[in-house]
Amino acid sequence: MKIQIKRAYEQPDKEDGKRILVDRLWPRGLTKEKAAIDLWLKDIAPSTELRHWFGHDPSKWEEFRQRYLRELKENDEQVGFLQQEINKGTVTLIYAAKDTEHNQALVLQEFLSS
Repeated sequence: MKIQIKRAYEQPDKEDGKRILVDRLWPRGLTKEKAAIDLWLKDIAPSTELRHWFGHDPSKWEEFRQRYLRELKENDEQVGFLQQEINKGTVTLIYAAKDTEHNQALVLQEFLSS
């Protein structure tokens, strides 16, 4: 089981395995061809309310992380589906946020690895 994370704007690579977009919104300015997304799991992303509350404010990071982990624990269907994909081989969780240290893909990777 290998779970990687990568920004949507980074060049796709054959080492990415299955590229799964884990954002609720499509990355701005990116075509489907350039993104090379294999699967888009909108419903595993943080809720719209949580996303708006967080607003990519690093001072809210720890609270965002805890709230998103709670959402993931209640999202059995999407988490189970993603876990099946991970069991098949390498998966790269794709996200669009500019902040590489405070984004939902990091929380999701942590959740799936535990």
